[in-house]
Amino acid sequence: MDVIIITGLSGSGKSTAIHAFEDKGMFCSDNLPVVLLPELVRIMREKKQSGGIVAGIDIREGEFLKQFSDVRRRLVEDGHDVRVIYLEARDEVLIRRFSETRRRHPLGDMDVTQAIRHERELLAPLRAEANDCIDTSSMNVHQLKQHVVKHVDPHQSGKRLVVTLLSFGFKYGLPLESDLLFDLRFLPNPFFVPELSTQTGLDEPVRNYILQQPDAVEMLERIEGMMNFLVPLYENEGKAYLTIAVGCTGGRHRSVAFALMMKQFMDEKMPGYQTFVRHRDIEKG
Repeated sequence: MDVIIITGLSGSGKSTAIHAFEDKGMFCSDNLPVVLLPELVRIMREKKQSGGIVAGIDIREGEFLKQFSDVRRRLVEDGHDVRVIYLEARDEVLIRRFSETRRRHPLGDMDVTQAIRHERELLAPLRAEANDCIDTSSMNVHQLKQHVVKHVDPHQSGKRLVVTLLSFGFKYGLPLESDLLFDLRFLPNPFFVPELSTQTGLDEPVRNYILQQPDAVEMLERIEGMMNFLVPLYENEGKAYLTIAVGCTGGRHRSVAFALMMKQFMDEKMPGYQTFVRHRDIEKG
């Protein structure tokens, strides 16, 4: 079983790194006593848990830290792939982070500057055993997530951004969950065509009517170009979910047709993303 141990200085981003692996489907445990790690691995293996284990181990372990080397050696001897990631940052950066978050250092019985220096000394043996030492001084949370998942453990970077294409009607209010929103009300409304008014954008005659409009074709191409440009950038920033909303007056014709055509574009031109379509107001009015 793959076992990733996240350790390092308090304030260096361990929680952020653990959450990044958790988002990728790995079982994560923070501040687990290191002596219990082999038992956790055994239980997860018996349950045939896939995806691997991530354990956060730091100065809060206290006396258990002295047994870290022995525990790691036992896991390796049992055939597990154990990787140790050590996070650190410059003293002035850690001091600023503790000031901004107003959290106490785990070694709180001393000045924060002294606590950071003492922690470096206590964790020096773990740093010496690390497969990867990452300085997070100049990283934001998104950059750190991207680094640990895609560069430290590339095998766990397979899950892609989840994209929801949402059709809606402006008459029923804006969708608050939308990240990007496009207004299609400038296009001719099929509702006013007698033979189309009772149909929806799910029906081919409605889609054909919309695509007969040059402005609709150009709008669709422009939206697809925006998606092709923006979706990878949102993913690179560590976003897990993206909602792209398209709206018309009632949410039954133009927006529904566009959402379906946008889904077809993503399936054909942007494969690999998890893409879903939701028609919020198609059953209304």
